[in-house]
Amino acid sequence: MDDYPLLNLFWTMLWFFIWIMWLFLLFKVITDIFRDHSLGGWGKAGWLVFCILLPYLGVLVYVIARGKSMGQRDVKQAKESEAAFQDYIRKTAGSQGGGGGAADELARLADLKAKGAITAEEFEKAKAKVLS
Repeated sequence: MDDYPLLNLFWTMLWFFIWIMWLFLLFKVITDIFRDHSLGGWGKAGWLVFCILLPYLGVLVYVIARGKSMGQRDVKQAKESEAAFQDYIRKTAGSQGGGGGAADELARLADLKAKGAITAEEFEKAKAKVLS
């Protein structure tokens, strides 16, 4: 280790870090190429070949040419994922008539019937409505 100075070690680490960051960017670009629904099949094939045959130039040109729409697609996908996650939480928690919501509603109706707030006939009608 005496023949490899500390500054050279830092320089090597910097270049390794830049190379790893470029790989991440390359994978991000390739993912974006396939995620873009406005780009046709030949356009996708052209960008992919360009990014594979001339990787540094291809990625640089792609980011310059389509970087703004790439960001917009990222934001759109994040919003869709968040909306799907929130919908899943609502359905799982049963707050919007999901699977647990029917059981909660029946328990509430049984409680009302036990307290005398509704008659047995009203309970049966409401129960049929919840179960349908």
